[in-house]
Amino acid sequence: MGEPHAAFALKRKRNQICGVIAHYERLLREAQHDLAHVNAALRLFEATGEAADLPPYVDLNRVLRRGETTKICMDALAAEGPLDTRQLALRVIRAKGLNESDKVLAQTIALRIVQTLRMRARRGKVESVARTKGVCVWRIPEGPWRPTEDVTLL
Repeated sequence: MGEPHAAFALKRKRNQICGVIAHYERLLREAQHDLAHVNAALRLFEATGEAADLPPYVDLNRVLRRGETTKICMDALAAEGPLDTRQLALRVIRAKGLNESDKVLAQTIALRIVQTLRMRARRGKVESVARTKGVCVWRIPEGPWRPTEDVTLL
């Protein structure tokens, strides 16, 4: 004996409703994507240039001008004495008014600080005196040959 007519009709109706739901879910996803793009465009037009308006994935080359990281670090080392890379990264973040609790930003700035201070160390303008917990401690070297400021030769 075959399946009752009512059960067959209900299964067909269930399949039809599932198809309609899948169609509306696809339309909803498309609408959410469109909304996200419109919101992103609005953020670009409403940005004032302040650090708080920038998205978290912004390129640091646009936030920190050439030599700005070095200047902030060298000023902090001259004023406070030896500091480790994490402390210097915090000084840079505070100086630029960025989010202090953003770990990814702090790590990125710390890597930039290590790069810039290693270049300064090759020139003898800063030195790495120790490593604490895997982080370099930097200081300005003492001595009569220590320059008081950057002097460019003509």
